[in-house]
Amino acid sequence: MSENAGAGCLYIVATPIGNLGDLSSRARDILAKVDVIAAEDTRHTSRLLSHFGIKRPLLACHDFNERGRSEQIVRRLQGGESVALVSDAGTPLISDPGYHLVSAVREAGLKAVPVPGACAMVAALSVSGLPSDRFFFEGFLPAKGSGRRKRILELADFPHTWIVYESPHRIMDMLADMASELGGERHLVLARELTKTFETVLSGSVAELQEMLTHDANQQRGEFVVLIHGAVKEEVISDDVPEEALKVLAVLVEELPMKQASQIASRLTGVKSKLLYKAGLNMKGEI
Repeated sequence: MSENAGAGCLYIVATPIGNLGDLSSRARDILAKVDVIAAEDTRHTSRLLSHFGIKRPLLACHDFNERGRSEQIVRRLQGGESVALVSDAGTPLISDPGYHLVSAVREAGLKAVPVPGACAMVAALSVSGLPSDRFFFEGFLPAKGSGRRKRILELADFPHTWIVYESPHRIMDMLADMASELGGERHLVLARELTKTFETVLSGSVAELQEMLTHDANQQRGEFVVLIHGAVKEEVISDDVPEEALKVLAVLVEELPMKQASQIASRLTGVKSKLLYKAGLNMKGEI
């Protein structure tokens, strides 16, 4: 739709993820001049604005009220007001509220303008040392273990770098699930507390990172960006499955569907589930 003449503008303003020096001069100027700032948490944003000596009206816009707020903000824009959207940290809409608002603004033919800046995902990728020509951002994995393991398994064969956010109280459980579904040798990078005082970027196999965090509880604190190396396609896959793994598989296939049996056998033996699945089909004479 064409933009409404005389209407206001919605600015999507990225804010620092830790270091306040990362707020751009353009972002400061826009925050200081808009009619109202729509914030994920008005208390958090008030502290940011106070640091820069900015005094503007605030309007709460978060996951629980965004749809209703969108209607109000669209009306304000249509009346000629300008609005800035900010999240608690980083770029709005990236695992933060804002999608419904921006969609409503564009549907109304109004203008939405990006004011780029910090984004934890991009910052972590830039220093990870992992392939960055193609990547996939998952956001947060499911909070419950069963859902988390299912999603990790679905992404296990993804050939490019993939990225998730994780909280400190779930980081060890997430690593355990990564070990279970991806194997202990998959290469990960943990970027913690980016741009803050205790920023660390750790890299290694899943097993190595589990050991690091187990022996240093301080590394379990803060907000995490987790980057996972994509699955490496093997040129030659051996069909040889150790006898002990076949024995485990033989017991499991008597009680479980083939896919589930091969996955469990893989966790128990360390043999790739694809090889075990094929071996199981051979047992049953299906190939």
